[in-house]
Amino acid sequence: MTSSAQRPVRGPRPPVGRRALIGAVAALGLTGASVLASGLAAPADAASAWPTPTTSVAVPATIPVSGTYDGRLQRFRGSGDLGDGGQSEDQDPIFDLADGAVLKNVVIGAPAADGIHCAGSCTLQNVWWEDVGEDAATFKGRSSSATYTVTGGGAKAASDKVFQFNGAGKLTVTGFQVSDFGKLVRSCGNCSTQYKRTVVVSDVDVTAPGRSIVGINQNYGDTATLTKVRIHGDSGRKIKPCVRYQGNSTGAEPTETGSGADGTYCRYAGSDVTYG
Repeated sequence: MTSSAQRPVRGPRPPVGRRALIGAVAALGLTGASVLASGLAAPADAASAWPTPTTSVAVPATIPVSGTYDGRLQRFRGSGDLGDGGQSEDQDPIFDLADGAVLKNVVIGAPAADGIHCAGSCTLQNVWWEDVGEDAATFKGRSSSATYTVTGGGAKAASDKVFQFNGAGKLTVTGFQVSDFGKLVRSCGNCSTQYKRTVVVSDVDVTAPGRSIVGINQNYGDTATLTKVRIHGDSGRKIKPCVRYQGNSTGAEPTETGSGADGTYCRYAGSDVTYG
């Protein structure tokens, strides 16, 4: 599901901080113990500069992934059939992950096609989207026990959604940063097959402009839990932490039913989301 809304004007560059250290650590393969031994300290603010890709790889056809794929911080960008850079539906992804696959240390450049697809449970570790295409990643598993984990990394320039949650199960996003976006996570509002979905967002930095962090379908029993969410550059508090919708399976545009913490579907306290 895509949006006809125009891409927001890009916001200010996030301040440099702990995420730069995280990117460097991942690139070098350092452990937490070795970082401490080196004397490096991580500041409280996690927003950061981005990693510099080691090289750029043109991708004319989707790369299938099973097991673990380490991109070694190369930039992967669409070419040929994956290179139109549009927002049309049903585009192919740059990477297609099998159930249980792990994708790590990857930079996805422009054009990004439909980013990453996960057929079942998957892990995205230290993955960065320089300019989100249709969506950054789409989670499509059909089992209620499916788990999707996004750890580290970041995304910029998403005219609509960053993470599209079409399948069943639980999506956890931690240590992530996003700027200039529509929605960070959206539980599909009008997929032909609908599921109850669980979303957890923790330790993330969000930089305006943006519209919402999580959108869920109340009528299907979705829940979203937010902790340690830091919103930057939004003194007017226009970015909504959690929005509830009346989803459907007919393809119609879902109806927004409310927003904000309610203790049942949108689960967070005032101290869990800060504005700076």
